[in-house]
Amino acid sequence: MTIINIAIFASGGGSNANAIINYFKKHTAINVTHIYCNRKAAGVFNIATQANIAASYLPKTSFANPTYTLALLKTHNINVIVLAGFLLKIPEWLIAAYPNKILNIHPALLPLHGGLGMYGMHVHNAVYHAKATQTGITIHLVNKNYDDGTVLFSAACPVLPTHTPTTIAANVLALEHLHYPKVIENYIDNYLLD
Repeated sequence: MTIINIAIFASGGGSNANAIINYFKKHTAINVTHIYCNRKAAGVFNIATQANIAASYLPKTSFANPTYTLALLKTHNINVIVLAGFLLKIPEWLIAAYPNKILNIHPALLPLHGGLGMYGMHVHNAVYHAKATQTGITIHLVNKNYDDGTVLFSAACPVLPTHTPTTIAANVLALEHLHYPKVIENYIDNYLLD
């Protein structure tokens, strides 16, 4: 049986990483084996420690070095990369090394509120100021452009006149935790496992 090793790339607190780790704890063919983070003091390191998952600090300068990063991923036998709040742009050489094997989640309904600089509360503030009646999540494959790869899944939630950017963020995060692990599993099961 083929075993798929997932690396989570994160930059922040790690709530999505935590949801993914917990989801795959008892999976027989898909394992979360490593977390890479570009911020030394990020909360995701605490998530990794609690889950007994290996974690590495991967500063921007090291990440930008193809020889270093690809060797690191090879050493850790990584088959799939899952972005969970990772704020660095994925370089084309990494996409070429992992074709259709890098997944991202965006906290809005793409193509709305996507692109350079559109992450976290920037997205939710944009949704709020646009007076949108709905928002949601988009899970997609990564290509060379921000938030532009093949869409695998999207889910919407209403935005009510009484909602604030903070309310919107909480509702979207709940969708992320609910759907991201399942979509990762379905994608791997359907396209990557023998």
